[in-house]
Amino acid sequence: MFHKILIANRGEIACRVIDTARAMGVRTVAVYSDADATARHVAMADEAVHIGPPPARESYLCGDKIIAAALATGAEAIHPGYGFLSENPDFVDAVTAAGLVFIGPSAAAIRAMGLKDAAKALMATAGVPVVPGYHGADQDPAHLAQAATAIGYPVLIKAVAGGGGKGMRSVHRAEDFASALRSAQDEAAGAFGNDAVLIEKLIDRPRHIEVQIFGDGTRALHLFERDCSLQRRHQKVIEEAPAPGMTPQMRAAMGQAAVRAAEAIGYAGAGTVEFIVDASRGLHPDGFWFMEMNTRLQVEHPVTEAITGIDLVEWQLRIAAGERLPCAQEDLAITGHAFEARLYAEDVAAGFLPATGRLTHLQFPEGARADTGVRAGDEISPWYDPMIAKITVHGPTRAVALRKLACALGETQVAGSVTNLSFLRKLAGHAGFAAGDVDTGLIARDLDALAAAPVPSTQMWSLAALGALGLDAPAVPVTGFTLWAPLKRQVALCHAGEAVMAVVAVNPGGAAHVAVAGAVHAVARMATGWQIDGVPIKAEIVVKDAAVSVFWDDGYSFDIIDPLAVAATSRAGSGQIAAPMPGLVKAVFVGPGDAVMKGDRLAVLEAMKMEHALVAGRDGIVAEVLVATGAQVEAGAALIILAEEDR
Repeated sequence: MFHKILIANRGEIACRVIDTARAMGVRTVAVYSDADATARHVAMADEAVHIGPPPARESYLCGDKIIAAALATGAEAIHPGYGFLSENPDFVDAVTAAGLVFIGPSAAAIRAMGLKDAAKALMATAGVPVVPGYHGADQDPAHLAQAATAIGYPVLIKAVAGGGGKGMRSVHRAEDFASALRSAQDEAAGAFGNDAVLIEKLIDRPRHIEVQIFGDGTRALHLFERDCSLQRRHQKVIEEAPAPGMTPQMRAAMGQAAVRAAEAIGYAGAGTVEFIVDASRGLHPDGFWFMEMNTRLQVEHPVTEAITGIDLVEWQLRIAAGERLPCAQEDLAITGHAFEARLYAEDVAAGFLPATGRLTHLQFPEGARADTGVRAGDEISPWYDPMIAKITVHGPTRAVALRKLACALGETQVAGSVTNLSFLRKLAGHAGFAAGDVDTGLIARDLDALAAAPVPSTQMWSLAALGALGLDAPAVPVTGFTLWAPLKRQVALCHAGEAVMAVVAVNPGGAAHVAVAGAVHAVARMATGWQIDGVPIKAEIVVKDAAVSVFWDDGYSFDIIDPLAVAATSRAGSGQIAAPMPGLVKAVFVGPGDAVMKGDRLAVLEAMKMEHALVAGRDGIVAEVLVATGAQVEAGAALIILAEEDR
């Protein structure tokens, strides 16, 4: 076994590999870019080597720097994780040439599976079923269109060097083929430097089921299947093992096909053979086809570990160190059911756009496995994948495991960045998903409901108000007589562009009545937890950086607005006077061409039943007035523009 390995990756997979290496007594070397100098994987490793600036092409994709780091630190082998250089055969050759061990398959095996068209031809020769289609070298548009007609619509155009859904287009009519082909080729050329495509029959109700395989270069076995059908834009969201509705006959057929695929290329290490499955008539041994092979560990490998009890990273290290497969196929069995949900920093309502931000609060539930590369206080960098964590649960049955997933997601707490956590919670509670009626189109069909942002109730606003005022400590009972009336305090809060003023009356003993948005709630934090209107609830409040997060069924973030800062905001010296919060324009005092002096009142904004004067931040001439009296404006909206100053 190795004494020291270098991990050519970052984030949660680097941390995952370090965990197993440490358990095996193997020392680890991390690599990091400028953006990751204080990252969790750097802190966890025994040693760490700086390899360059934040862009991956200048750091994590620089094989020469990574190999140099391994040699300098005395590492004997390199674990690639997934992504970056994990499926780059030239890197594997360079690692081997340097006298190091690559913890993964050979360069030849990676090359054999690297291009989808060549891989499918190889699989067909090995007796693995492939989807009807055209995988030829002739890329003339007319020839491709003719091939699509011969296959029969609908068809799927796929980049031969593709991945992650790039260079992929579905076409349902012959007249749409040409434009879809151009679009797919342009995207493929930009993403992979290769615009070649293949054409396949499009399965109407497809399921994505993959088989985990392991080989030692001579023999291979499979560790059963995972269902990865819950996808959006060809990206996996929730994975599970085993696949719902799987029959022993189909499991055996898929497993044997995957093993044939691995043994056909002399595969060593962990890999995944992905199949497209026709779900229109249930699962049948003649209803699956080879899609591609991932010659690396998969993001979703924890669900396989959960149902088999096997540490796949340990197996990777043992095989790379020269051992044979640790067991035979008949020694493996499935125990229970597992789910994995991918928690990302992303704005679901904005089309799943990646998000950034500093994680002011991060807490995972007990009883669930959380693979993460970040901690509270860490930044979600714009340079890399915005994954926060993978939440994995295991139960004796699918129904129990799904309930455990829903509970785990409900107890996961994240503040400081927008996330897909609410989206995942809705998916875990989706009736069709619960029934096992899944295919790759499920999310797209119900996207509006799944992506809708949760709306905080007045009870939520009340809890946020107490947190903002520092009144979220447990109430202390008070006995005796007092002449004092309850103290009333106001706080302005904003959530998703909606601003609200809450009035809090604190009663003797710490209990409070909160008036907000036309409702009044009696709120108290007792020794046993929160009560609202006499009903016990399970909620937590976290206050960080002028924001309040309320975790109760879902997570909600509220900004604390300081009305005294409004004038200061508009005095920044900029030529743009913007609305500091959502509100109603009560008055505008200037017009284009007017000369104003620093401090002059330019407009009045009414928000949360208060009037806020917006003043000039400098002397100048009004260039534009963008609003009129009576207009309703959003926070940050430009209201008045001053002409640029002469320099």
